[in-house]
Amino acid sequence: MKKILLLLIDGFETYEASVFIDVIGWNLIDGDKQTKLYTCGIKREVKSSFDQRMVVDYLIHEIHIEDFDALAIPGGFEEYNFYVEGYDKRIQDLIIKFNEKNKTIATICVGAIIVAKAGILKGRNATTYNKSVRQETLKSFGANVINEPVVIDNNIITCWNPSTAIEVAFILLEIITDTKNSNYVKKIMGFK
Repeated sequence: MKKILLLLIDGFETYEASVFIDVIGWNLIDGDKQTKLYTCGIKREVKSSFDQRMVVDYLIHEIHIEDFDALAIPGGFEEYNFYVEGYDKRIQDLIIKFNEKNKTIATICVGAIIVAKAGILKGRNATTYNKSVRQETLKSFGANVINEPVVIDNNIITCWNPSTAIEVAFILLEIITDTKNSNYVKKIMGFK
């Protein structure tokens, strides 16, 4: 069973989290049945953008990196303190540990900035939200910003904005299972 850890940070965008939940969940039920998604955060109840609340499965200090195959990080809104919590040392350390084990880290939108803050995008290709100054922020952390919808550099997947979120979830599924399985799940979900 492949385990995916969905990192929920205060101010996370619900749609961007939901693509991982749905794609991995559909695979568990109708795909190869070999994936399971778990959530984690700094605190048990995490408030999303637009003030929705989610109770996580694990607190960060309970996570054993070796138990998980990939880390998924949705973006979020500054107005809901996404960067305040995202820059917290506990979150930064978790990201660094996943990268040190060369595990896949899939980000959506400004989730890439949280990863870049951890220092692991220095000199690497990445992208982030393309409708504001966020690409400049990503560049300030040393990333080579590529103005493309989805950018993959070794174990890191980054993308522009919510419009590319579902694509990232399917890429993650393909990486942790295989192309045939990912295409099958894409088809039964109506995306192909």
